[in-house]
Amino acid sequence: MVRVAPFNRYATRYEEWFTRYPFVYESELMALRKLMPKTGKGLEIGVGTGRFAKPLGLRLGVEPSQTMSAYAQRRGVKVILGTGENLPVKTNSFDFVLIVTTICFFDDTVMAVREAARVVRPGGYVIIGMVNKISPLGRYYLKHKNDNVFYSEAKFYSVEEVVAILTQVGFRQFSMAQTIFNRLDRIKAVEPVIEGYDKGSFVVIKGLNPGNSRKSQSIL
Repeated sequence: MVRVAPFNRYATRYEEWFTRYPFVYESELMALRKLMPKTGKGLEIGVGTGRFAKPLGLRLGVEPSQTMSAYAQRRGVKVILGTGENLPVKTNSFDFVLIVTTICFFDDTVMAVREAARVVRPGGYVIIGMVNKISPLGRYYLKHKNDNVFYSEAKFYSVEEVVAILTQVGFRQFSMAQTIFNRLDRIKAVEPVIEGYDKGSFVVIKGLNPGNSRKSQSIL
């Protein structure tokens, strides 16, 4: 079952996080921009309230929560109600797919990544922004997940685990960037963005889709 209820009920609390930690938010945007293609048609899977799609220039997202979708649409992002495991969009229809802090909420992560591969054109990319579960922030979230209305049922991953899934599905030629090197409540300026994944808690993974021949499943 898709974990939609907390996001419908606590969408305002979700939005408040970005106000409480503005420099964390800006740092994450910088890391994503470092690896995102400069041009091309993009889709965000799990677009939420549009907090990433809007500043990153994405006009379309898929989201299962109607309450979160309403926020995103007010920000000018078109939202299709749906899940990552069954994307209601055409095969080979995007140059890149963005998945930010969403991979831990999929019911079937392998299927969701397969769907991302299906909708990305050959030569296109998947860009995943995630909290590395073995980082300081990841370990904190794991320790306190039962106290968090969003993370209580989440499954956190390490970078190695996500790369293994991406490789299994067929993505290749990975590049990574990382940021968030301090406790969130101690971050008073934008954090640096560096290559790799062994130091920062927030990691961006970019993978190339070398080819895709699956049949279309679309309502667009």
